[in-house]
Amino acid sequence: MTMSPIRSALAGAALLALAACASTEPTAPADPPPPAVSPEVATMYGAMEDNGHHIPAVDPKLLTGDKTRQMVDYWTDEKPGTIIVDPHARYLYQVRPGNKAMRYAVAVGAAGYGFTGEAHIPYQRDWPSWKPTDNMVATQPELYGPVEKGLEGGIDNPMGARALYLHNGRGDTYYRIHGTMDPASIGQATSAGCIRLFNQDIIHLAGQTGSMTKVVVLSEAESGKGTVPPGQPLPQPAPPDALAAGPVQTGGTT
Repeated sequence: MTMSPIRSALAGAALLALAACASTEPTAPADPPPPAVSPEVATMYGAMEDNGHHIPAVDPKLLTGDKTRQMVDYWTDEKPGTIIVDPHARYLYQVRPGNKAMRYAVAVGAAGYGFTGEAHIPYQRDWPSWKPTDNMVATQPELYGPVEKGLEGGIDNPMGARALYLHNGRGDTYYRIHGTMDPASIGQATSAGCIRLFNQDIIHLAGQTGSMTKVVVLSEAESGKGTVPPGQPLPQPAPPDALAAGPVQTGGTT
């Protein structure tokens, strides 16, 4: 199968990194083995086939306890099914009954901080297509020029396996909740894009998200809301970190 230009760029960067590490110095000690994950987590994030696409298993090294989807305590007046995005804490919550929520770890790009407030999801797409913006093509023609007319949905597509599209009273917010071709980015701030999840997680979330589902995107001042009982102070947000300088952006159109 022909490798996409974006995937090729990533692979090329990895090869350059390997070449830079070549040395005649003694070999460094081997990295420790990846942490063991429970059979349940291994199943949740194992390889899967979806609509003719093969999704690789998530590397166990990326499946730390704070990055796996899990049921957590959550206090909110929003109805079950509502999606609450906390971009500053890099979590997404799907409200469940009984002061609970399913929590998903997310990667947040620059566009993920560009909208706050309420919206709804009128539709979602499986394996959505993606098109870079004119500015992306102009600034990085060697990377985006070959796909300037658009990239069909697939495992090498920056939008991943699913995309949920947020609209409000003014129409399309251009805010997306979607999968990713870069699972190592989950839990991180990234150079571009909106809100992305492991492909296994976005499939799980999309399967439980109906048309017109309400979405609430929290502001920085609201970060942590719902994670403590009413009346208790919100947890202090983690210090901001620098955006990762990756070669792949997902700020295009779909």
